[in-house]
Amino acid sequence: MLETRDLHQYYGGSHTLRGASLTVPEGSCTCIMGRNGVGKTTLLRAIMGLVQVRSGSVRFGDRELVGADVSERARVGIGYVPQGREIFPELTVQENLRVGTLAHRHAKSTIPDLVFRLFPVLRTMMKRRGGDLSGGQQQQLAIARALTIEPKCVLLDEPTEGIQPSIVHELGDVIRRLYQEERVAVLLVEQKLPFARRVAERFFLMDRGAVVAQGAMAELSDALVQRHLAV
Repeated sequence: MLETRDLHQYYGGSHTLRGASLTVPEGSCTCIMGRNGVGKTTLLRAIMGLVQVRSGSVRFGDRELVGADVSERARVGIGYVPQGREIFPELTVQENLRVGTLAHRHAKSTIPDLVFRLFPVLRTMMKRRGGDLSGGQQQQLAIARALTIEPKCVLLDEPTEGIQPSIVHELGDVIRRLYQEERVAVLLVEQKLPFARRVAERFFLMDRGAVVAQGAMAELSDALVQRHLAV
């Protein structure tokens, strides 16, 4: 469904992505892992069109997306939840969700039932301001906002960062339901290895802007963890 091939990206003179290639099949969860600063977030931003790439390909289905703007990538069915959530703190939960619907490919203004099936607690918070929610609730809202476009693929950048354990477990359940029941492909950047092992089926390890190992999650060996993830 989603494929990057030989992506190269620069920040000034810094070569941030060095031929990064990966695939995300339909109805699966794929996790990108690696130490801080290896290019994981940059790769998601490049897929979403938030940073320009020097060369390479981003394909979604049969469409080439290099050169397409962010809104076009959303319209073809890619949702994005950035690191740090970036909800609108002065808007209500309902208003945050309605902002998300503006990017829907069919210009729908209604909030899809999927949002409340996965996050029923948000239905009770519709009039609360986003900034008044806890960190875990804000992360739920951020993911829900991405789902308002009824995406075929969702990019999640460290969704468990700074979240209380009970909500982390709930988020894991939501991710599993997304790809197992709703057949939404998930591309996840995650630092917490137990969480990644629980929710993802496949992994890609990055180092210095390049993919250095990949495989089924069961193939993520202690040697690979020590070489590419241990601090």
